[in-house]
Amino acid sequence: MEPTNTESPEYFHKVVDCQWACPAHTPVPEYIRLIAQGRHADAYMVNWKSNVFPGILGRTCDRPCEPACRRGRVDEEPVAICRLKRVAADNKGELNGRMPKPAATRIGKKIACIGAGPASMTVARDLAPLGYEVVVFDGEAKSGGMIRSQIPRFRLPESVIDEEMGYVTALGPTMRLGERVDSLGSLLAEDFDAIFVGTGAPRGRDLDVPGRREAAANIHIGIDWLSNVSFGHVEAIGRRVIVLGGGNTAMDCCRTSRRLGGEDVKVIVRSGFEEMKASPWEKEDAMHEGIPILNFLVPKAFTHEDGRLTGVIFEEVAPVFDDKGRRSLKPTGAPDQHFECDDVLLAIGQENAFPWIERDIGLEFDDWGMPKVDAVTFQSTHPKVFFGGDAAFGPKNIIWAVAHGHEAAVSIDAFCRGKDVRLRPPPMVNLSSQKMGIHEWSYDNDVSLEDRKVVPLLPIESALASVKAEVELGFDDALALAETQRCLNCDVQTVFSAPLCIECDACADICPTDCITFTVNEEEDGLRPRLKAPAMNETQDLYVSGALPTGRVMVKDEDVCLHCGLCAERCPTGAWDMQKFLLDTAQAGGGCVR
Repeated sequence: MEPTNTESPEYFHKVVDCQWACPAHTPVPEYIRLIAQGRHADAYMVNWKSNVFPGILGRTCDRPCEPACRRGRVDEEPVAICRLKRVAADNKGELNGRMPKPAATRIGKKIACIGAGPASMTVARDLAPLGYEVVVFDGEAKSGGMIRSQIPRFRLPESVIDEEMGYVTALGPTMRLGERVDSLGSLLAEDFDAIFVGTGAPRGRDLDVPGRREAAANIHIGIDWLSNVSFGHVEAIGRRVIVLGGGNTAMDCCRTSRRLGGEDVKVIVRSGFEEMKASPWEKEDAMHEGIPILNFLVPKAFTHEDGRLTGVIFEEVAPVFDDKGRRSLKPTGAPDQHFECDDVLLAIGQENAFPWIERDIGLEFDDWGMPKVDAVTFQSTHPKVFFGGDAAFGPKNIIWAVAHGHEAAVSIDAFCRGKDVRLRPPPMVNLSSQKMGIHEWSYDNDVSLEDRKVVPLLPIESALASVKAEVELGFDDALALAETQRCLNCDVQTVFSAPLCIECDACADICPTDCITFTVNEEEDGLRPRLKAPAMNETQDLYVSGALPTGRVMVKDEDVCLHCGLCAERCPTGAWDMQKFLLDTAQAGGGCVR
């Protein structure tokens, strides 16, 4: 193998698995260390720069960082990254003096953002301080989009939404709330230099089976029903409720039903339990509240009597695999099952809806009715129109919408300055030694033996009594500190200097995970299986040095390294050093706003 190019920003970034997995590339270990030091405001600002909504995401993020967390390879449970983010948000104190100020002068460019959800508000957050005149349109009276309308208050208090949307509106965008855009063509005819579409995926899928029309009064589209609950239009539901669907919206529907009078609430899914799209913790929370999840049942018909819903008939299916390993669901032949109910909530998926975008304005759509959007620049086939969030590529989580907003803002800034939108600015990267002495580091390199801490919950009787009572109470100081210590500081990199190495093998001898090997070099396929501990996870790179005096090379498996620093402590020549890697992704304007 060729020597590893550690000067490439992507190499050490990929080693910080949590940050690499985060769509917004939040520097997770950096803010966790700040929380451990009690510097909650600093930790919040690190988050705010990249993910914009730390208090919201600390409660609702889909947590792509946690399955990637290296701690999960040590004791199976990752660090509670998401809930530590909430710790920073809940304990940050006053921040107004630390936030950017509105631009003192305008640069003469005007941007429209359609929708006031996370993607659009991220675009506004990035462009307004640069002097752009940003105008945000939304049909609702308050900003937040589906964050406000579809996430139940027992998961996300409205005060948190108001606060974090307020940080963005304080930067100076013009908020034209209660003003729905009915024609993109009309907006293009105005004096906007660019338009960003962040309207989400606002249409819930329906289920066209016998009885749907006859029993329509008690069959509700899940996302619409959640919106009606959030805005106070719905305050009760029947005693017996069936929720159809296996995603996070279904979990929100069933848990909300329990709080609005549903005593017998079931979630019924056509797939298996493990295949459900809902996050594992969302399923756990539903079951904790006494809601059963029934799998491999396909709805065949709604039963009704005198225009009143009486139940749902289901066919039992099972997974069947063909000779190529492809899976399909086939009826088992078991008798159909009938479940009685008073209301049904349909949470079987969401779709985009663009009836307000004319088809003759130079903006192309694909065969599924989605706009053709460049996956890098977020620019549509109409050069002035950009998309992001669910409106761009279909339903995902808030953190994806934020990441899209950042990238779209980079493109809009480049477009308005007459630059090539495909030329993406590089990130800002720092590597700094953590050495404080021969055997001392400026970070705590002890590997905690603590188990993952469980977030305390409101007693279930109190939780189910109110649709607005927040269920998760958050970590207190002691639990937060203990959880921060589980972080393995993956951003503190083991950096090797081949010219200083005397090949004494001391580092390989002391390494607790046998991730260091001195060996004869060869191609990667031959090298991986014959390391001291075979490195079979090809998604994580090997760190390979240049040739050493004996002709051997140092090979380190980044997959299982604990970043404990023992190799650097043991090395007699300082060939190993522990260096903190900090990556800030570039944002609009080419700089970093703190």
